[in-house]
Amino acid sequence: MLLAPLAHAARTDYASDRFKKAYAFLEREDLSALPLGRTDIDGDEVFALVSEYDTAPAPDLRMEAHRRYCDIHCMVSGEELIQYAPLEGLIEIGSFDEEADGGRYGTPPWCSSIVLRAGQLAVFAPGDAHKPGCSFGAAKPVRKVVVKVLA
Repeated sequence: MLLAPLAHAARTDYASDRFKKAYAFLEREDLSALPLGRTDIDGDEVFALVSEYDTAPAPDLRMEAHRRYCDIHCMVSGEELIQYAPLEGLIEIGSFDEEADGGRYGTPPWCSSIVLRAGQLAVFAPGDAHKPGCSFGAAKPVRKVVVKVLA
């Protein structure tokens, strides 16, 4: 599945060598045993962030977006709802953090939602606002790997 404005999809090479390194990393058998935090794959061009947390109600969370990196969200265990919207026209909350490559945004009433389950992934390019970590039903613990791919 790829859901993005055509202009975003046209300028992102989802089959580039960087993406291939990310996909190969995610095929590892030991994702559930990786330590929490950052794991380098190819320096600052491709790296993984491993996290565990409990999902939360969507209204309690904010949309996020990046300028330099694509995100590949891969669910190792659990499930979460992720909301998505094109970034254009969203209201920025606070200032963009250049070092962390992240900004927070208000959630529009017209966003789309997907449920990400164990063994599935979702890819978000720069300009794709997304709100991960949302509960689908009751709050649940999740373990997730987000691979950051330099766009």
